Amino acid sequence: MDINFESMLQRLTEFIQKEAKTETVVGEPFQLGGFTCVPVIRLGVGFGSGGGSGDSVKTGKGEGGGGGAGLGIDPVGFLVTKDDEISFISTQQNKGLSAIFEKVPDLIEKLMKKKEAV
Repeated sequence: MDINFESMLQRLTEFIQKEAKTETVVGEPFQLGGFTCVPVIRLGVGFGSGGGSGDSVKTGKGEGGGGGAGLGIDPVGFLVTKDDEISFISTQQNKGLSAIFEKVPDLIEKLMKKKEAV
């Protein structure tokens, strides 16, 4: 069995280049009231390969090989902008995700006041 590790590594590298791009790590912006929110994620990629051959008295010669890759995605937080202000809300700390939900009632209240003023 001829194992072409160069070809296998080339395919894995192409896969990583295809998946690990800016659009994957920084998501599409979305509007939440007067805020523009941009999700940010952490992307982890791992791969491995191996092969071998040997002789056995019972079975004769044997060969084998294999490879694999894995992709992990972890939400990190949100870039939040309004007018000329920008902030980052983390989802990694216990308070990060809670902070987002804590701000939602204030946001709704502000939007309701603006609507009443019009």
